[in-house]
Amino acid sequence: MTSLLFLIVCLSWGTTWLGIKITVESAPPLTAAGLRFLIAFPLFLVFALVRKQSLLFPREKSGFFIFVTVGYFSVPYYLLNYGEIHVASGLTALLFSSMPVFILIFSALFLGEKIYLSQCIGIAVGFGSLYMIVKTQGMHMDRAELLGVLAILAAAVMHALCYVITKRQGAHISVITFNTLPIGIAGLMLFIAGTFLEHPRLSDITLRSWSALIYLGLAASVGGFIVYFFLLKRLSPAILSFVFIIFPVFAVVIGAWYEGMAISKNLCFYSALLLLGFAITKLPVEKLTAKNKQMSS
Repeated sequence: MTSLLFLIVCLSWGTTWLGIKITVESAPPLTAAGLRFLIAFPLFLVFALVRKQSLLFPREKSGFFIFVTVGYFSVPYYLLNYGEIHVASGLTALLFSSMPVFILIFSALFLGEKIYLSQCIGIAVGFGSLYMIVKTQGMHMDRAELLGVLAILAAAVMHALCYVITKRQGAHISVITFNTLPIGIAGLMLFIAGTFLEHPRLSDITLRSWSALIYLGLAASVGGFIVYFFLLKRLSPAILSFVFIIFPVFAVVIGAWYEGMAISKNLCFYSALLLLGFAITKLPVEKLTAKNKQMSS
């Protein structure tokens, strides 16, 4: 059952990128991000009430609440939507899979955690492979594509920073409290911003895009969250973090199928190299060797 649920999380997060791609075909990025969260919020609210969890952050964490609402939900999800207008869904997933690397860097900067040599090698291999993927996938890197890539990487950086700050300031806040009210407020803020800046006509959003929005709001956001929350109690964080290494594989395959793109040998090779490099950052050789020596002694 645990293995099946792990697979479900990988699939739900792996299909998220295609869902975003379909959404922004007819819905502007700000409006789309807002609608996704407004669809998800009622179910998160029900989940919080059933679990009898507080919706409010502790009073002394009001600044942290604003940071989470803006820096984790509002801005990054707009950037992801904007990026996918110009970048293929599979490549978006591969770009975002760099997020644990930024967590590692921020953890060293703000939490004083050690970065091992093997992790530095993994970072170099990962980003070198990412560069080769972008280069070999026929991206001309005009201004629009470059801004799309930078927007996706910026979203990964912001999420990583939020995870590290949360480790310091929000460790005692429940996962349900952390998500519910920020998602609702972020959804409302994004939708209002989209209304004034993008002037959307909801009637112009196609049935395909509405279907993708509902999928993102219910299955990818709420469903993926609930299953991930369930697995947190049954798997070590290190093992569960490999979701970020596995879901890009699903995203690349599904995205290539939907967008009618061939999966070249170069893409397979550099994607495998990229994910291997990022996996090394999660399991530093020096740390594992030291643990083995301690256990043998």
